[in-house]
Amino acid sequence: MKLALICSLLAGLLVGQGAPASALADVAHHFGFKKSVEGRMPSINEEGFKDIIDKNGAIFLGDTTRKELFLTFDNGYENGYTAPILDTLKAKKVPAIFFVTGHYVKTQPELLKRMRAEGHLIGNHSWSHPDMTTISDEQIREELEKVKSAAAQVTGQTEMIYLRPPRGIFSERTLQVTRELGYINVFWSAAYKDWDVNAQKGADYAYQKVVSQLHPGAVLLLHAISKDNAEALGAIIDEAHRQGYEFKSLDALGQPHL
Repeated sequence: MKLALICSLLAGLLVGQGAPASALADVAHHFGFKKSVEGRMPSINEEGFKDIIDKNGAIFLGDTTRKELFLTFDNGYENGYTAPILDTLKAKKVPAIFFVTGHYVKTQPELLKRMRAEGHLIGNHSWSHPDMTTISDEQIREELEKVKSAAAQVTGQTEMIYLRPPRGIFSERTLQVTRELGYINVFWSAAYKDWDVNAQKGADYAYQKVVSQLHPGAVLLLHAISKDNAEALGAIIDEAHRQGYEFKSLDALGQPHL
């Protein structure tokens, strides 16, 4: 939140100095949100970027009047846990989307084929996982096109419309450019620090962190490199079902509800 405030202050200074619109549009934001606690709705109202999220049709959460959940995984590289995750999803009949990098597409074609064959979506996480606010519009296009093309060669999936910005870093420019390329930027409304493979704290910890944030319309962000996530996923799904939630594909979300 502090970073978002700093970025907002910077934008204000630029406006005061008569900075060009292009400079204002490229102020970098790190996605963050006010977490759900005891079922209350999460919020991005205090983060300083809600207006550009809204304007560019990015997804933060779904319909908050419906007990639906959207399960998303970031797959930058393989750590041995995606196959067990897929096993659980298949057993529980739950759809998900996997956001993949170029490295993942190149090194894990069989897992990509399995994702596709088992009805999951494959999303774009960029070719080399850059901070997209630091590269040109053309470089952004190349990053995304390489993933889309390589994934199509592996899976036959010719359409790729969902994008997770690397590291959750974005600007008004990157949202606009990627939207013009046909992408919907997908952020999240429930997450925890699960990406550090050297700081795994056990399946129960992962379970508690995720279940405590469940709320109607939640877009759940998990990293497939986490041993804790792989081991806790079945219990998370069971508890969500017990609470009356249904897991849906992003394709069922329609227009974002912000």
